[in-house]
Parts: sequence; C-alpha cells; structure tokens
Amino acid sequence: MPGDTFRPLGAHRRTLLTGDGHPDARCFADEVVIDFPSVDGAVDRIRRGFLAEERPNRWSATLRLSDAEARRGATLPLEVPVRRACEPCGGRGESWAERCAECHGTGVAVERHALRVRVPPGVVHGDRLHFTLTPGRHTATRVELHVQIA
Repeated sequence: MPGDTFRPLGAHRRTLLTGDGHPDARCFADEVVIDFPSVDGAVDRIRRGFLAEERPNRWSATLRLSDAEARRGATLPLEVPVRRACEPCGGRGESWAERCAECHGTGVAVERHALRVRVPPGVVHGDRLHFTLTPGRHTATRVELHVQIA
C-alpha cells in the first residue's frame, strides 16, 4: 500500500504500520496462517470420514412373553448382531489391490453378542424397550425390542 512503512519492533520482527503509525491488523494474518495453520478443514474431514460411521446401527426383535412373565417381569437371553472393523484388512476392505476375502470388501465384520435382557414387570402387548449396545471395539448398535404377549 502506498505510504506504508516497515518499522522494527524487535531484533527479528517487523510489522506493517498504517499511515498514522498504528499497526495494520492485516499484517499479522500471514504470520498466523503460516505459524498456526487452521485445522478446521481437517477436523471437518475427520468427523465426516470417521464419525459418520459411528452412528448407531439399528436392530430390532420381538420378545414373546407369557402373561405371567409380563406381570412379574423376566430376564431373557438375547443375541444381537454387532459390527466391528474387519481384523485381517483393518477395516479397509482390501489388502493391497485385492479385495479382502474375510469381509468381502466391506471392511466390516459382524459378530453375535450374547446378553441377558431384563424385562420390567407390568409390560403390555405392544410396549417397546430401547437401549444402545456398544461392546468393546464394536460399533454402537441401537436395539429396539417389541413386546408381544402370547
């Protein structure tokens, strides 16, 4: 800019001064970008790339209870399919240029997770029970159980 001058502030630092002798705020813009680059773009890409897969998978099943079990409550065994990254390919779906034989190129392995579900007393036909299951290194699975009384 015409009329702008450089004046030393320290042994190695100089700043651009405006015509009235005050530092020009734009003079620090390059230094901030060079010395402290913004990571906003990188963080957004990381969130989209990694966390987008963290949305819980959904799985539903029907719990069939007798009248007595519905009145007094019950604890029932349940096996829920949960997802995790395929170990042989590390979740990439390939090894070098070949498709992973273990996960068939999906990068995902599905396992059955056994648990016991406690059904509270007093449930009625049509009630729904919801919970999220996240065992170990597996992806979260949102479980919805529909109560059916026989």
